[in-house]
Amino acid sequence: MFGAIEAGGTKFVCGVGSGPEDVRLGQIATTTPDGTIAEVIEFFERQGEVESLGIGCFGPIDRISGQITSTPKLPWRNYEIVATIRAALKVPVAFDTDVNAAAVGEARWGSGRGLTDFLYLTVGTGIGGGAIVNGQLLHGAGHPEMGHLRIPRDRTRDPFPGCCPYHGDCLEGLACGPAIEARWGREPESLPPEHPAWALEAHYLALGAANLACAFAPQRIVIGGGIMRQQHLLALLASELRNLLNGYVATPELVPPGLGERSGVLGALAMAKDAATTNR
Repeated sequence: MFGAIEAGGTKFVCGVGSGPEDVRLGQIATTTPDGTIAEVIEFFERQGEVESLGIGCFGPIDRISGQITSTPKLPWRNYEIVATIRAALKVPVAFDTDVNAAAVGEARWGSGRGLTDFLYLTVGTGIGGGAIVNGQLLHGAGHPEMGHLRIPRDRTRDPFPGCCPYHGDCLEGLACGPAIEARWGREPESLPPEHPAWALEAHYLALGAANLACAFAPQRIVIGGGIMRQQHLLALLASELRNLLNGYVATPELVPPGLGERSGVLGALAMAKDAATTNR
C-alpha cells in the first residue's frame, strides 16, 4: 500500500491504496499547520503501514527543501511539510505541486493516458497547471505557475482590477472563482448559463490556453476545478480558443479530467509508487 496527500487550501485529501480501484480516502480541514498535520499523521497511522508517500501541495513550494514557500496562507509560509511528515511516518516522501500531481494522475490513469504531451489546468479558488512534455513531468528552476500568466484585457469591457495579491490582473487574478464573485457580487455557482460572466470567463481562460498552446504545443489540455463544473463553459472556452489561435497552430483538444475530482490525490499516489521504486 502507498500513501497520498492532496494538500489544498481548504482541505487535505488523504488516501491509501495502490490505484484508483482500491484507494481509501479521507478529508481533513486545512487549519493551522500543527493541527492539520497532526490529523493527517493520525489518518495514516490508522490505515496501517505504507511503503512510501506522495504529496501534491498548494504552492509555491520548494521541491528540494520540501517547504511551502511564499504562499498567501501566512501560517503555512516556509513550513517544512515534507520533513515533518517523513519524521512521523518514517517512509520515503515524493513532493510536488498539487497541479503537477494531478497531471501525473491524469497521465497514469486519466485523460492523459497514452499521450506524450499534454497540460493539466485547474480553475477554482486559484488557477494552476502542470505539463507533461515528452512523457515527463516538466520542472524548471522551480515549477510552472501557469495561473500567473499576464494576459491582454479590455479595461472598458471589464474594469475589475483583479484579485491576485501579487500581480492584480494576471490570469488567476481575473478568472479564478474569487475573482468572479468579487466582480459580480455573487458566488459563481449561482450565476445562470446566460450570465455575461461566463462569456468573459471563457475569454480569459482561452487567452491563457492560447499562450500555453503556443508555448507547449500540447496534444490535449485537461481542464478541471470547481469553476469548470459549469457544463456550458468548456464549449464556450473551446470556441474562444479556436478563434484566438485562428488556424496558426492546431487547436488542442479540451477535455475534463478522466479521474474527476480525484486527479490530485491519485497523482500523489502515483508519485508515491514511483518513489518506492526509486528507493528500493
